[in-house]
Amino acid sequence: MAATSTSLFSSNLHSLNSQPFSSSLSFRNVHSTLSFPSSKPSRGVVAMAGSGKFFVGGNWKCNGTKDSIRKLVSDLNSATLESDVDVVVAPPFVYIDQVKNSITDRIEISAQNSWVGKGGAFTGEISVEQLKDLGCKWVILGHSERRHVIGENDEFIGKKAVYALSEGLGVIACIGELLQEREAGKTFDVCFQQLKAFADVVPSWDNIVIAYEPVWAIGTGKVATPEQAQEVHAAVRDWLKKNVSAEVSSKTRIIYGGSVNASNSAELAKQEDIDGFLVGGASLKGPEFATIINSVTSKKVVA
Repeated sequence: MAATSTSLFSSNLHSLNSQPFSSSLSFRNVHSTLSFPSSKPSRGVVAMAGSGKFFVGGNWKCNGTKDSIRKLVSDLNSATLESDVDVVVAPPFVYIDQVKNSITDRIEISAQNSWVGKGGAFTGEISVEQLKDLGCKWVILGHSERRHVIGENDEFIGKKAVYALSEGLGVIACIGELLQEREAGKTFDVCFQQLKAFADVVPSWDNIVIAYEPVWAIGTGKVATPEQAQEVHAAVRDWLKKNVSAEVSSKTRIIYGGSVNASNSAELAKQEDIDGFLVGGASLKGPEFATIINSVTSKKVVA
């Protein structure tokens, strides 16, 4: 059994940008044994809590040691950050408590994932209640590495979002297409399908930030041009207007992720519908992450 699992993981990891994920992994049995908040309210429930601030999240993924994270937190604590930016970092689970207890209150804590319901006999999972106990305010859900490496599907991700929101966590809801889906002209179809999976179940968009992450640009060094990113962000906002409400469309922040760094963040930030970033590798370097956060000044210049 262990050999089969290892083989599946390796196959998924190496094929991430080469072919659409097709896995025998299924969460239907899990779905059938868990209960979730029932039907959502009508479309009349709209986002009223959006601060409108630029939003920058740092996803540290499966990186770091106690010592390296101590240094990173020290760098962030000493950095001068623009005041009108919401800043969030997502450490590995095992370092959340360390970061929460040492980082400036200016920066909030996110988890990189959460379990789909209440805790219990779910080996290796972390519940929303446990995350709240550690001081987390946000959780990243639907990241491409969860979708295409671990095998989570739209339905499962949507249920995770419902539960996290019901317990008071904000959700960074990730969407994005594979390289061959972009080349086949399916970027909008894929993103809209992933958006619909959230829209069909969430009761409110008050505490949701959408992160568009083209899979082909994550960790590859490739990045969508500012124009390519803006095109998708504008389409996502239009989809929200047509399928949720005009108010949700205007108030929901849509951030970009995909090899964002200090060199390209300013140009990306100038785009009208880019409301911030979800940063991977560059968020592990305190000074560079601070530069990305402060790219909000480019947005101000354009405005």
